[in-house]
Formats: sequence, C-alpha cells, structure tokens
Amino acid sequence: MLSNQGTLIVTGSSRGIGAAIAQRASARGYSVAVNFATGEAEARAIAEQIVSAGGRSCAIQADVAREEDVVRLFETAERELGAIKALVNNAAITGGFARVESVSATTLAQVMAVNVTGAFLCAREAVRRMSTQRGGTGGAIVNISSRAARTGSAGEWVHYAASKGTIDSFTIGLAREVATKESA
Repeated sequence: MLSNQGTLIVTGSSRGIGAAIAQRASARGYSVAVNFATGEAEARAIAEQIVSAGGRSCAIQADVAREEDVVRLFETAERELGAIKALVNNAAITGGFARVESVSATTLAQVMAVNVTGAFLCAREAVRRMSTQRGGTGGAIVNISSRAARTGSAGEWVHYAASKGTIDSFTIGLAREVATKESA
C-alpha cells in the first residue's frame, strides 16, 4: 500500500467521473470520502472496492446544495479518515435538456444550488481546514467544469453551461485568493 497522502473528499463520486477519480486517488495513496446525494448502494460499492484493494474509504451521504450536509460531510470525513488534504468538487446536475424558454425557475435554482453553491460551500470547508493561515498544512482543490461553459450549449442546456461558467470564474477567484498565500 502507498503511503497515506491524507484524506480526499470527492463529491458526487458514486458513479462516473467521480467514482473513477476516487478509485485512482486511492491507488495513489489517498484515503477517500466517497460522497453521494443519492445512490447509496453505488457509493458503498465504490468505497468497498477501495478498501478491498487495500485503501481507506467511507461513503458519506450529503447533498452539497445543503450547507448543513456539507459541514457534516467534512466533519465525518475528518473523523473517519483523518485530516482533509484535498477536495474534488465533482457533484453536478444538468437539469435536463431544455431550451432557455422552457427552463423553470425551480430547475434553474436546483442546478445552481448543486453546481455552484455546493462547490462554493465545499471549497469553503476545505479552505477552513487546509489553509496554513488557519492552522492547516495546505492541500489542493479541484473544481470540475465542462466544455459547455465555453460553448454555451445552445438548444440543450444553457442553464447547465451557465453554472459551469460560474465554476470557471469561481476557480480563478478562489485560486487568486488562497493558492499563493495559504497553500490551500
């Protein structure tokens, strides 16, 4: 087994890209918190695969759009796996295919809550724990965006593209705020 690189939280990691990131990170020595909002069986299976391969992992249910869930996610990951050293903001929803004139306020709010607010809250909690100015030892935050942020995804999901464009802007601001002086 590789040396422990610390704890990594991967949001939305019960399947797809998030699951692949969780498994790869474990192979590189990270203890991995497999986060899911729904899909508990899938998340537990990913965590069990990591443990079976000699890694450390746990599945943690938390809806990243809910502040109290995000705080609980980070507290649980720290308690179960150790100090947080990295975060991958992967959780996202598309809101379904729809032209702009068909997108409801409810769908728009849900997409922004998961894709934008969730990423922001998770980054906030990571910075609070990893920042050297706050007693942490530094770490890394990766925000997953989409090509849709650059193309706009006209006729498909402009609402999703807009959320990912926001993630691109957020990532730039976050990096300029914390990367060079706080090592977070």
